[in-house]
Amino acid sequence: MSTATVTRADLAEAVYREIGLSRSESSELVESVIDHVCSALLRGETVKLAGFGTFSLRDKKERMGRNPKTGEEVPITSRRVLVFKPSQILRERVDSSLTTKK
Repeated sequence: MSTATVTRADLAEAVYREIGLSRSESSELVESVIDHVCSALLRGETVKLAGFGTFSLRDKKERMGRNPKTGEEVPITSRRVLVFKPSQILRERVDSSLTTKK
């Protein structure tokens, strides 16, 4: 498995190559999409990208956890977490690419 990370710059470069916008326009487009997704999540909305997946926020209740080093019980405060659920199409594409590499 590759340890490479796809960055915003990589996405902007892909938009530049695929669509043909200028590099600065491509970068602005990527930033705009990311900003829109972040804004929607901050408003409590679910972001669904067809063929890719769904981003949503989930509230987790307070619970007791355990410090693995000492075994001491520690309260874990309630919090809101970001959840990503991949679409079936994305799952199938990833699964098929993994099976062909073996």
